[in-house]
Amino acid sequence: MLSNRARIVLVTALAPAIWGTTYLVTTELLPPDRPLLAALVRALPAGLLLVAVTRQLPRGVWWWRAFVLGALNIGVFLALLFVAAYRLPGGVAATVGAVQPLLAAGLSAGLLGERLSPRTVLAGLAGVGGVSLLVLRADARLDPVGVAAALGGALVMALGVVLAKRWTSPAPLLATTGWQLVAGGLLLLPVALAVEGPPPAALTGANLAGYAYLSIIGAAVAYALWFRGIRALPPTAVSFLGLLSPVVATLLGMAVLGQQLNPLQAVGGLVVLGALVAAQTTNTRRQKEKSDHAHHRVRSSGERRTPDGGGSPVPRP
Repeated sequence: MLSNRARIVLVTALAPAIWGTTYLVTTELLPPDRPLLAALVRALPAGLLLVAVTRQLPRGVWWWRAFVLGALNIGVFLALLFVAAYRLPGGVAATVGAVQPLLAAGLSAGLLGERLSPRTVLAGLAGVGGVSLLVLRADARLDPVGVAAALGGALVMALGVVLAKRWTSPAPLLATTGWQLVAGGLLLLPVALAVEGPPPAALTGANLAGYAYLSIIGAAVAYALWFRGIRALPPTAVSFLGLLSPVVATLLGMAVLGQQLNPLQAVGGLVVLGALVAAQTTNTRRQKEKSDHAHHRVRSSGERRTPDGGGSPVPRP
């Protein structure tokens, strides 16, 4: 049977797997050239729904913390993702975004005191290399603004994951998720209206189905699973799971759109999966070491030496 941690990892992995379906849903069901509208509809209705269901608003410091986390994890991240998607080929954007686990590992060391191990760094580099083999094309063009946006998106998402771990909300998970989605959606609203104008006057049934999927499954469900994972797992381990998104997008392209997978792409996919496994086992071992150390400290604090200085411990009264 799977351990409790393995179950949490697998459930959390469903979030980036769901996000890997976004490209297919966007290209096949949504109106063209409206990425900010898609991001807005994905975030704001889902957040309002969760707030209505939980009937709980932030209190005290959580008003500004929810705004900051919503901006990092959703609003600013999706806006930068939009810029990168428009100015870069998808493979370049995905490859640059794959540095997020490395950024999360560095931020965790600085903000949470986590140890940055060589194995984690190697796994992060392998993840970037694997994603590049999987999705990058030889004739891909590099645009400085697009690359900067992709790097900025990876940085703000990594910071959002780490801060969400540092600021653990006392409120229920769905309430906290709703707050962040609402905050991110409210940030996206004026940007979407200024850049893309009002929504299309006529939406087809396919458009509505696509938006409903992105909002309910792609946001309300996926972000709740993602933030649950952040509460239970080290932020570096959670960030590595994000590498599943380009893998799922590639597999869906093969299954639904008839795209072909060449040998280099297959190798890239295997490298990504290897990096994911390495990152999870590294964090599992580190957590066990911390648990053993804490257990040893507890035992030591409850024992004392015998009067003759011998090594036999005597329980304290």
